[in-house]
Amino acid sequence: MTDARPTRLIKHYWEDFGPGTVREFGQMAVGREAVLAFAGQFDPQPFHLDDEAAAGSLFGRLSASGWHTCAMAMRMMCDDYLLDSASLGSPGIDNLKWLKPVYPGDTLNMRLTVLEARVMNSRPGVGLVRSRWEVLNQQHQPVLTMEGWGMFGRRPAV
Repeated sequence: MTDARPTRLIKHYWEDFGPGTVREFGQMAVGREAVLAFAGQFDPQPFHLDDEAAAGSLFGRLSASGWHTCAMAMRMMCDDYLLDSASLGSPGIDNLKWLKPVYPGDTLNMRLTVLEARVMNSRPGVGLVRSRWEVLNQQHQPVLTMEGWGMFGRRPAV
């Protein structure tokens, strides 16, 4: 699979993610058909697929899978900065919490806070960034938080 963009202009390098940096971005509408499609393929629990089962669940109505919420967060990150960055992937997520259900009709956005940044000891051309991401609903309530590391190329010397 290749990047859908024909030319890749790198706008963001490791140096652009200093500790304390906060970015707010994204706006993703959660559609009923998308909730059903994701759940049908990846998380076929009844409260993600069936209105009646969802009404009797802790969620009270049809809700998006937490994994779907993660996927929507990833899409917002790609659209806002990752596809325009010197991203080299991630060694993983340290902490992931689903705080509130996400329902069809919600609109999600994100807040990224950089917690730590350092150069990788074994590869000085690579910088590590530890961040906290918060996915917020239209009432600005956090519905998901996660913390983890990203790897970014360092800005080339001019």
